[in-house]
Amino acid sequence: MLIRFTIVALAILNLGVALWWMTPRQAPARAPEAAEAGVATLELVPMEAVEAASAVVLTPPSVAPPAPTPAPAPVAAPAEARKAAAVTAAATVTAAAPSPRPQQCSSFGPFESRDRAQAAATALRADLVRSRLREVPPKTATSYRVLIPPAASREDAQAMVKRIVDAGFSDYFIIAQGEDANAVALGQYRNREGAERRLAALTAAGFPARIVGNGAEAAARWWLDAAYAGTASTEDLRGRSGAPQQQSLDCARLR
Repeated sequence: MLIRFTIVALAILNLGVALWWMTPRQAPARAPEAAEAGVATLELVPMEAVEAASAVVLTPPSVAPPAPTPAPAPVAAPAEARKAAAVTAAATVTAAAPSPRPQQCSSFGPFESRDRAQAAATALRADLVRSRLREVPPKTATSYRVLIPPAASREDAQAMVKRIVDAGFSDYFIIAQGEDANAVALGQYRNREGAERRLAALTAAGFPARIVGNGAEAAARWWLDAAYAGTASTEDLRGRSGAPQQQSLDCARLR
């Protein structure tokens, strides 16, 4: 009897355990965890809501382009930076500018009169930095001759000599060549006083004599002293001035 009872009790116990496992149970509710400040809470979305949302076609709203960010206002540079920029700009301009050409100085002439020299200065004015007119007085003669002007021919000169001899004058000769060819020379003197006494005697006898200085200029001469910066060549300036000669000049002498 005892064994039968034990078997029946075990069978009932097993049946009860099987029924307990087969009965549906609800999971015990979990206490909500404390959320940290500033941290978003993760929530589970039911699967049905996800499937319903995926079936809806969403049209993305038009998004306006972001407004351009305004450029920052320029900050005023310090005084040292502005000064350095000014020095750099000045150096750049100086380096780009061509270096001035050195001045040259020359004397153009000689001219027969002041008016001719002034006309030359006017003709060269655009190319001259500065200029001046310079007069060169006639040189003092080293000796003097008394002449009767050249005759038309050698025969006429010999006829003049015969008249001079008949008048009582000596120390004469006929010049054979040069500018005074066929002139009659009546003496050469180291000072003008002696030449003037000879001239006075010949003039009193009716002879057209004159005094000629040896080694002296006929009249004063004028020169144009000019400084120029290479805008034209020296030869070009000489040709435009009409001067027969050009002489180098120290620019320090032209002030």
